[in-house]
Amino acid sequence: METGHDRGGGVRQLRYAPAVGSAYGVEVLDFAALRRMDPERRRVRPQRPDFHVLALVGSGTGAHEADFRDHALTAGSVVWIRPGMVHRWSDVDTCDGPLVLFRPGFLPGFTAAEAATPAGWDLDGPRLCLALLAADHLRREHDAAVTGPALGSPALLAHLLAALLLRVLPAPPAPVAPAGGPTAVFRAYRAAVEAHFATWHQVADYARALGYDVRTLTRATRAATGTGAKAFLDQRVLLEAKRLLAHTDLPVGACARRLGFPDTGNFTTFFRRQTGRPPGAWRADRRSTAALQEGA
Repeated sequence: METGHDRGGGVRQLRYAPAVGSAYGVEVLDFAALRRMDPERRRVRPQRPDFHVLALVGSGTGAHEADFRDHALTAGSVVWIRPGMVHRWSDVDTCDGPLVLFRPGFLPGFTAAEAATPAGWDLDGPRLCLALLAADHLRREHDAAVTGPALGSPALLAHLLAALLLRVLPAPPAPVAPAGGPTAVFRAYRAAVEAHFATWHQVADYARALGYDVRTLTRATRAATGTGAKAFLDQRVLLEAKRLLAHTDLPVGACARRLGFPDTGNFTTFFRRQTGRPPGAWRADRRSTAALQEGA
């Protein structure tokens, strides 16, 4: 993994760079390998990968934070970090279990599940046992492909990864719909939101660009995520606002401009409506809490 920094802040940007001989778009590590690769403990600071990380805690305890939500880790905990999430391994010194890294696009068809699934949840004992078996199968096939390239099969690895995700998801993902169905509509909307949320703040903008009406986007988004298209869009803008406020030193006005608001007042009104706090006060509270956590 190559590293860098987001402009204007201390978030470490992680880019997918597979190990030698592992250019399949997926690889399986474990928490012990993470600790060996990170003797300086950079994992406890905010980082933003451009790839997926799926982790299973088979034993041990610890803590993890993803986009301002803390998760206690115990045997059975699942963590799924999607590209662009800001997260940190607050404490994984005693955790054991597999970490699966894979590139965006390596596993198509899970867009709705990604949008509706939290970053962390827990499995009961029987499901954890089956999930660890699925992860081990994926690891063995990946290792065989690395040591014997003639055995390499990206399609097989993708199927095994899909099986692992199906095993660990907290709820069954929405069935894949035919082209033009609600799932396909939501995928198009979600991709457009990710590309344009900093400039397009109205669902009508996306409806015009995608060739759907607003009601179609709302129905598709609600079916995939349980919330409407406008709420989905606002939550994406809010998440990026929180990331900028928490992890950069940009003034509030600069955050507003980066997110496409015409002035600081509009941004403050939006942020207060979503959180109940103005952005400056939210930033101060967040940094005070972070300082207490680091000093604990």
